[in-house]
Amino acid sequence: MGATEPNILLAALIEEAGVSRAGLAAHVNRAGDSRGLPLRYEHTAVARWLKGQRPRGRVPDLICEVLGSRLGRPVSLDDIGMAEAGTGSPAPGCSFTGFVERTTALWRSDEQGRPHPPAPSAVAGTAAVMPVWEWENPPEDADVSRDGPVRVGPADLVTLRAARTHYELMYRRTGGMVTRPRAAGFLNSVAAPLLRGGYDDATGRRLHRAAGGLVAMAGICAYDCDLHGPAQRHFHQALRLAKASGDRGFGGYVIALLVNQSLFLAEYRQSVAFAQTALRAAGGRLGPALTADLYAMQAKAYARLGDAGGARECIRRAEAQAARMRPGREPDEAGYVQPGLVDVQVAEALLVLGDLAGAGERAAAAVRHPAHERGRVHRLAVLAQVELRRGEADRAAATAVEMAGLAGGMESRRLRDRLRTVREGLAASGSAEAGRAVELIDGALCVPL
Repeated sequence: MGATEPNILLAALIEEAGVSRAGLAAHVNRAGDSRGLPLRYEHTAVARWLKGQRPRGRVPDLICEVLGSRLGRPVSLDDIGMAEAGTGSPAPGCSFTGFVERTTALWRSDEQGRPHPPAPSAVAGTAAVMPVWEWENPPEDADVSRDGPVRVGPADLVTLRAARTHYELMYRRTGGMVTRPRAAGFLNSVAAPLLRGGYDDATGRRLHRAAGGLVAMAGICAYDCDLHGPAQRHFHQALRLAKASGDRGFGGYVIALLVNQSLFLAEYRQSVAFAQTALRAAGGRLGPALTADLYAMQAKAYARLGDAGGARECIRRAEAQAARMRPGREPDEAGYVQPGLVDVQVAEALLVLGDLAGAGERAAAAVRHPAHERGRVHRLAVLAQVELRRGEADRAAATAVEMAGLAGGMESRRLRDRLRTVREGLAASGSAEAGRAVELIDGALCVPL
């Protein structure tokens, strides 16, 4: 852990071990005495460790020994967040068992609301790319069976899949800020004990597939809350679970979430590279819906990079795949790729390229398709932006009125971003109709999240 980051892994293990700060200090002192190391730690030292300080010498190893003895399992420096280059995320190449222990410890911290580093941010560079590289490349998990206190059965898998569906519907209706704490609580109280439970290889693969879907949903909610560090961490966890499940198509879905986040963070070359990885490694196992979405997001990235040719080629491929979509025959998680989604993605790409006629045509087509409330807000926002760019302020105002009405009751920073963007364009237009729409949007924005 960095010196300024709270050591949430250590905090979770201390709580799981049922030892106080003073108790841990006393145990470490005794372990040191038995090795001829005169240590005089008190609870204040443990408090410093929890704030991110790494004690010197052999003390981290003694902490592992003490906690491992109380928990009845090996505990590593990675597990307590004190590896020399520790980041708080599963280390590249760590065993799957180690991944499960570290990940469930992080879920415990999330559910209990422990503070994350100030202004959590997504990692970049190698740390961002490595989980995707490890998903695509060998070695595969030969056996994911596990011995544990709770035997996992078919009913448990049904529960996990039902929970993912439940939280997805909640997210669409109320937003990520409402849904995230509930999903975090479920991961800690239900999913974590199952992952640490007992199962054979076949059951384990189904378990990791079901748990991965739920973890990805928690990441979507964190993204919607503007918590990009936690969101990315969930996506990386879901990608590791996808690899353990052996379901390449599900892994491609998780990478699509990382592509979307990279687009928002203006990491456009990373967006293109991640999308290409998913298309290459998952191939035909993605299905037309996810394939279309990946190409559409690539088009947006290429447009932002100023590569009109690359953008239009990806638009062509996205629309060809969208024409092959068959609702009900796609993976559960691909349900977000509803008719019209590719149209609105393409409209955004064309808007960046300055093709206002094409953007208007695609945005209008997207709005004509039925969608859940959240999706419709997104589509109306894009249509309003196109209309504003075309000088059609009164039309944009009418579109914005419908958009603001649908957004009521949703707690989402992403949707608020869209409302603010449309509001700024309307306010600058000077239209009387636009002025009334601005007042309506201001009413929606005045309620704090």
